[in-house]
Formats: sequence, C-alpha cells, structure tokens
Amino acid sequence: MIGRRVKQALKLLRLLRRPGYRRGLCFGVGAAVEHEALFAGKSFATLVDVGANTGQFSLLARTLAPGCRIIAFEPLARPARVFCRLFSGDARTTLHRCALGLTAGTAAMNVSRRDDNSSLLEIGPGQVSFAPGTEACGTESVAVAPLVDFIGPDDIVSPALLKIDVQGYEATVLAGAVGLLRQFDYIYCESSFVELYIGQPFISSIIETLRVSGFVLVSVDNVCHGRDGLPVQADFLFRRAVAIAD
Repeated sequence: MIGRRVKQALKLLRLLRRPGYRRGLCFGVGAAVEHEALFAGKSFATLVDVGANTGQFSLLARTLAPGCRIIAFEPLARPARVFCRLFSGDARTTLHRCALGLTAGTAAMNVSRRDDNSSLLEIGPGQVSFAPGTEACGTESVAVAPLVDFIGPDDIVSPALLKIDVQGYEATVLAGAVGLLRQFDYIYCESSFVELYIGQPFISSIIETLRVSGFVLVSVDNVCHGRDGLPVQADFLFRRAVAIAD
C-alpha cells in the first residue's frame, strides 16, 4: 500500500511540471507520463491512439508533440465523454467512438470495474489475480470496425505512431489495420507474457506478426511483474525496418 501511494505521489509531481499535464488533472485525467521516454528525440506528426480511454496517452502526445495530429478510438461511453471534454476545441484531435477489429459490426465489451482494463475478450482469472479490482462488472454494446474504415494512407503523415492498448485484442486490431501498417514508422503496443484475457495472444505471436509486416522490436518498457516475480505484461516498441511489397 505504501509503495503504491509513493508511486502515486511521484506521478503527481511529474504531472504538475507541465501546463498540458496540469490541464488534464482538471478533467480527472493523468497524462501517461510513464511513456515520456517514447517521445525523446522523436517528433511525431501523427498518432493513432487505439484504446484511448479518457485520453491519458493522447494528452501526453499533445503536450510533448504539440503539432501532432491525433486520431483516437475509444468505444466505451464514460471514458469517451471525458476524452471529448478534455480535447474540446482541439481541432487536431479526433475521437471515434468505436473499437477496432477485423470486420464492421457490434460486440459486447466486457467492462472492468476499472474501465481501462475492459476488453472485447473475457476478463480472465489471471487478470483479476494480477490486478485486483479489475473484474468484470457488466457489458456494454459497442461498435467495432477495422482501422481501414476510418483512415487511409494519406491521413497518416510521417513520422507516425500507432499506439495499441486493447487488453488482449492486439492481434485482431493489427489484422484490421494490415493495409495501413506500412504507413507507420513506429508501433507501440501493450501485450502480455501470460493469459490475462481468455484466448488472448501472447507477445511472441505479436512480435512474429509485426516481423512479417516489416517491423522489428526495439525496446521493452514498463515491465510489470506478478507476485512470483515473473513478468506479466509490458509495453513493446516496434520500428518499421523494411518496406512491405505490394
């Protein structure tokens, strides 16, 4: 408990350093400062934020890359409302109230008691054991569609970042975006070493999928460990290494 409170206090101090972060606090949104290193030495022109929640990552991007075009996706009603309030009047930010997948339709989102842990996959016992308080508390019907239904190659200006945080649904998001992957310079993806959501792919298969698409893994960040000391999940940064042949 003490360790968690110390981490929260340290994060609050970081959030008070920049006006953009401080503005987020007025809306109850803490910018995702744990990802600040991702922006060091880079000047992203485009961010596609998949699994945007209340805008934590988009706020980080807007603060560190103020000219960036942000195209965000968040299907759940409550966090989407917060996102819209936070970015009201920001002409360079667009939010789509939709989950990304392989085909267009609707699906039941399994809503977690902490909504940023919600998933189109069933929340498994591994997730609840790893992060108590994230068990399912209901479902919400959401729209689902592939990324290619929303944007085309001309919408993605380099250097471009595709960020994916979808609680085990990464492989399906990537499958629905395959025609656009070549447009991104970097892909930043949260994934797991063990099953947290029922039927989810592990990071090994995500690495192979992106290798085939011309990306290489360049860093592993924010590794989270279970009670046994073994790694459970992390954030993985991929860089486009080769062009994909038509």
